[in-house]
Amino acid sequence: MRRIALFSLCALFALRSSIVFGQATEEWRSWNQPVEPFRIADNLYYVGASDIASYLITTPAGHILIDGGFVETAPQIEANLVKLGFKVTDVEILLNSHAHFDHAGGLAALKASTGARLFASAADATLLENGGKGDFRWGDEGAFPAVAVDRRLADGEQVTLGGTTLTARLTPGHTRGATTWTFRVDSFDVVIVSSASILDYRFVGAESYPGIAADFERTFATLKSLPVQIFLAPHGGFFDLAGKRERLALGAGKSHPFVDPEGYKAWVARAEGAFRAALEGQREGEKAPAKGK
Repeated sequence: MRRIALFSLCALFALRSSIVFGQATEEWRSWNQPVEPFRIADNLYYVGASDIASYLITTPAGHILIDGGFVETAPQIEANLVKLGFKVTDVEILLNSHAHFDHAGGLAALKASTGARLFASAADATLLENGGKGDFRWGDEGAFPAVAVDRRLADGEQVTLGGTTLTARLTPGHTRGATTWTFRVDSFDVVIVSSASILDYRFVGAESYPGIAADFERTFATLKSLPVQIFLAPHGGFFDLAGKRERLALGAGKSHPFVDPEGYKAWVARAEGAFRAALEGQREGEKAPAKGK
């Protein structure tokens, strides 16, 4: 315990002494407002911020924590665990949806405070250990505290702790190693999607990520193949976190508000539609003759 505490203190000093890409805009700060943690179902809990999500899966052998938010989110996540009656040091495994600063920024601090092992896809492990530097879109601008990865995961590989098993489904495109997590809670099929947002990505002539369009194609095929009842994501806005949390607290209706297979299908359809529109637009732009010629 003393070793973890000392390491945590040293790591915290190092993180605060680093220049990192945290919640630098008003929009990002609005994503990171504190909210009360709550149980989603059985041993699955929400421990994140207002939009930047983090999930706790408890087991008799220790706990699994998915996503670390911004650098500034880590203390909120730790406080939320304590509010729920859990010990931060009982977290045994850290997982990540994708290696961007708003979901991986707090992982180094959480690894220090928990003493947990971090598992990540092979492709995103490099980005995590580089502290976000070398990202195909952000370059070195999306930096966050570097964090060591203890185990590199392949597509379909499983992570098991205390009777709970999660499967890593690689859904690349948003990052090269974006990972969607699937598992069972109680009688529900749970999917925590990574992200399929296209931002301002180039799909035609993408020199920094030549296979990006093909990766997005495979990702949408994977997402559409998954059995889903409880739909979760790294951003609360993807799945109406606020509305579902309110309905869960009220206990209104016979159905569990987080059981939303149709909402999942609609989210995938919107993301795929945005991708195909952008891809077609870029292809048409490549065909168009240059002005003056």
